[in-house]
Amino acid sequence: MKRQLITFAIFFVALLVIFRGCSGNTELEANLAGSDVGIATLNSEYKQDQLVSVKIKNNTDGTIVLPSECPEEPFDVFRYQNGKFIKLTAIPKIDCSAVSDIEIQPQEERIVEYRSWNYALFNTIGRYKIGITIEIDGEERTFETNEFRITEKSWWGYTWGTFFYQPIYNGLIYIVSIMPGHNLGIAIILLTIILRLLLFIPAQRGLESQRKLQELQPRIKKLQDKYKNNQQKIAQETFALYKEYKVNPFGSCLPLVIQLPILIALFYVIRTGLNPDNVHLLYTFQQGFDLSLINTNFFGLLELTQRNIFILPLIVAGLQFFQMKLATARKKKQTEKKKKDEKGKGAEMEMATQMMTYIMPIMIALFTASVPSGVGLYWGTSTIFGIGQQLYVNKRVGSGNKNKSKVRVIEKNS
Repeated sequence: MKRQLITFAIFFVALLVIFRGCSGNTELEANLAGSDVGIATLNSEYKQDQLVSVKIKNNTDGTIVLPSECPEEPFDVFRYQNGKFIKLTAIPKIDCSAVSDIEIQPQEERIVEYRSWNYALFNTIGRYKIGITIEIDGEERTFETNEFRITEKSWWGYTWGTFFYQPIYNGLIYIVSIMPGHNLGIAIILLTIILRLLLFIPAQRGLESQRKLQELQPRIKKLQDKYKNNQQKIAQETFALYKEYKVNPFGSCLPLVIQLPILIALFYVIRTGLNPDNVHLLYTFQQGFDLSLINTNFFGLLELTQRNIFILPLIVAGLQFFQMKLATARKKKQTEKKKKDEKGKGAEMEMATQMMTYIMPIMIALFTASVPSGVGLYWGTSTIFGIGQQLYVNKRVGSGNKNKSKVRVIEKNS
């Protein structure tokens, strides 16, 4: 159980680091302090699949205003061609109704992303720079970023995009395209059910391994008590027990492992994949679908591209708590039944179980509050499916144990 707790903790810490660390780094801070207005890209080099962003710092004593030119790109982009920098333009079909001018107070900084223009402007390998013209004290002045490079997509980026991101992205967009009203929320629910059905067998094996491992904990505790001064003997007898009952001690981690790439892919689909700049990621038969038609509002309850920091995290955490209770219900019952006869035994294991049952929902709530609501909707739907699967596993493993004799601890003569 401690192994499971550690695995869960690592899993969600990794997710939070991945989802929080999507804005690049600040290696070029020195470029921001060079003049009245500092402007620099967050990196000096980007892969073809990376989001280009610039940081702007107001070093003056007054407020500066950066007028919006939506749907055109935020600032002028130049690519080096034939011995000189040539200006590039892109005018995607995006909704500009919520876009406003950018105001930056004295000594403040602002990061501007080229999210809706990234592929159109920065897909070609080469040298680039970004320029901006600002009116300061009645005079128009031009400021430029450092020169940066776009390099070839990494092998991992190609592999990730081809075999993980694009299939999930296209699957979701296909479901959206055939749904009445092109509702993203319904599409996420249907995609989740399809994915869980496709992964049903490996997830089933993982849940069964987890359940069987819990059923064997009292026997393992007896082995630990019997051979408490011989760790090698404990390991030998424990693995023999695993072999006899066909338990994979690492199988309980499988449900989490197989969901990790799906979660990450879905996060990026919802966060960056719904703008028209990503139409190139659609398979040929889908490229006629207008991405701007996607309805990201889930029946007035959730805006799926935005975070929901209260209601959705509580619902998802509650579902996870219920599933955790199902996963540990029988073991807890057995522990309570033997508590008077075995006082003090298995206290460490019981504590680990309690920690995982109560801490995990809190971790999941924090995770859900930190990502777009669409990802939380996926996790909640997946958890509901998992609850049904856990009920089935509990019944199957429980009925299977009734037909088996009790485990006997037999000391072998050395």
